[in-house]
Order: sequence, then structure tokens, then C-alpha cells
Amino acid sequence: MPAELRPWLRDYLSLKDVQLRAAREPAEGLFLAEGVEVIRRALAAGHRPRSFLLSQPRADELADVLPGDVPVFVAPPGAFERLTGVDLHRGALASMHRPAERGTADLLPGARRLVVLEDVVDHTNVGAVFRSAAALGADGVLVSPRCADPLYRRSVRVSMGTSLHLPWARAGRWPQDLDLLREAGFTVVALALTDDAVPLEDFRPPERVALLLGTEGDGLSRRAVAAADVVVRIPMAAGVDSLNVAAASAVAMWALRR
Repeated sequence: MPAELRPWLRDYLSLKDVQLRAAREPAEGLFLAEGVEVIRRALAAGHRPRSFLLSQPRADELADVLPGDVPVFVAPPGAFERLTGVDLHRGALASMHRPAERGTADLLPGARRLVVLEDVVDHTNVGAVFRSAAALGADGVLVSPRCADPLYRRSVRVSMGTSLHLPWARAGRWPQDLDLLREAGFTVVALALTDDAVPLEDFRPPERVALLLGTEGDGLSRRAVAAADVVVRIPMAAGVDSLNVAAASAVAMWALRR
């Protein structure tokens, strides 16, 4: 790689190293958008690009939205994998300036339906929850301090870019920030398998609802369940105890639209 290009292309290096990227990107104030449609949505949502790494066909597709003052690198076939460490079939990456992180209080004005994620660590699941939240009318998503990054490349891709425009915030204190929701008039509804859980179809949602969902495998922590106002469950057929967190979020959000 020519020395003069290294500072510009550093944003795209080592994409296979999830731990490295998850630490680097927030620290360096960037995130990556992958694919033509996601890049278009990022730009339409007002996110500011740092640079673009594109194949020639993708550069032609995006020509109408590429800013004239932002570097555009056109990579020949095979160069994507050599540079990034992964085989990017979409042939389109954009490095974007990461927006300032919101806190819990920033998410509350005007909101009626929120989704709250506790320690969901799989980026695919985070992206899927965001896509369901946007599709089913949620006003925003609150993530716990240890939750995976909604702006990580895989999260953004799976969300189909909805994590780029659906408001979200990261809680500063957990689960104490749930008290801020309650003080703002929200009923915190935990989705969990407890003895006193109300079947979802029997629950009548109030005006302002925050749906609380837990991590893969273990579900919600005891502290989070104790901090909720009510616990609900999705009735399961015999032999199945629960759904994946992303699927459960979609079912519960659909039910809470009533």
C-alpha cells in the first residue's frame, strides 16, 4: 500500500477482528456503512462521510450522492479482501463520522414506545432488533452499557440501515436508568420467563411502554426484572421454552402496538 494512502485507508483495515474494531471505532469516532443501500441511507440520515472504498460498479451506482470533497477510493477486484481481511461481495464501504452518543434522557421527549436491550452482545441480534423496532413503530432503542454497538458494521447491515436513523441511546447506569423511564411516565415491561409473568396476549399496554429484553441465552438479569413494572411472556408450544431475542422482540412489539 502506498505510504500516502495509509492514513486514509486505515479505517478499513482488519475488519475480521471484531474485538479490535469494536474498541477502535468508538474511540476513533467512526463507523462503517456497507452496501449501496445502507450508504445511501446513512447519507440521507445526515451522517457525514470520512471516505469511501468502492468497486467501480458501486462507484457508478453511488455517483449521484458522492460528495465532491470526500476521498473516494476505487478498488480493483480482489483488493477488498487483501485490504480489509474479509471478502466484501457488495463492493461498497463508507467510513462515516460517528455521531455524539446520546444518554437516556435524550431519548425520552416525545417517545411513546421504546425498546430496551440489556447486554445483547451479538451484533446480528442488535441489528435485527433495530430493524423490527423501526418497522413496528418504536420511537427509539435504549441499550445497556455492555450491549453491542448498534453502529458496528454487522449491526448496521442487518438492521438495513435503520440503526442509522432510529434514535438510540446508551444507558449510563444500569439498571438505575430504568428509573428515568418510569419518571418520564413509561411502564417498563420485561419479557422474561418468571412464575408471575403475564401472557402477552392478556397484557393491555398503557400509553407509554418500554419493552425490556435480555441477553442471548440467559435473558434478563434478576436486577433488571426486579426493576420492571410488569413481566410478560410469549406463550410457547410444548417443547419450546423461548424465542431468539430478535424474534421475541418482533412478536412483543407487534402485540404492544395495540
